[in-house]
Amino acid sequence: MKKTRSIKNISSRNNKPRILKGVIYIQSGFNNTIVTVSDVMGRVLYWTSAGTSGFRGTRKKTPYVAQITTCNAMQKIVGLGIQQAAVMIKGPGLGRDAALRTIRRNGILLRLVRDVTSIPHNGCRPPKKRRV
Repeated sequence: MKKTRSIKNISSRNNKPRILKGVIYIQSGFNNTIVTVSDVMGRVLYWTSAGTSGFRGTRKKTPYVAQITTCNAMQKIVGLGIQQAAVMIKGPGLGRDAALRTIRRNGILLRLVRDVTSIPHNGCRPPKKRRV
């Protein structure tokens, strides 16, 4: 009886599995916009911010920079094969709407858009009474 060697398919590093669904987190503050893309399990695939996109100082908080930052992230994740995404928007910044419009323009089907901005229920403890 002759032994046969099993042949395994050798995959390269560039041959990553295609991910069809993802979650896009947009954190838009008064000074910066951060875009994080993960799969549905929560593993981060790509992230970018206004600073990593090459903007500094007061320009980082503008809607235009949020649009550029989101566009950079979308080009990466479209290359990974993401077609559908849920979007979680957090923060009161100016880049919220611009980032959402950019995601829509890049051909990603939005399954869910949710505002996850944290709301204080009782607020911070007030300062102690002033004694005169």
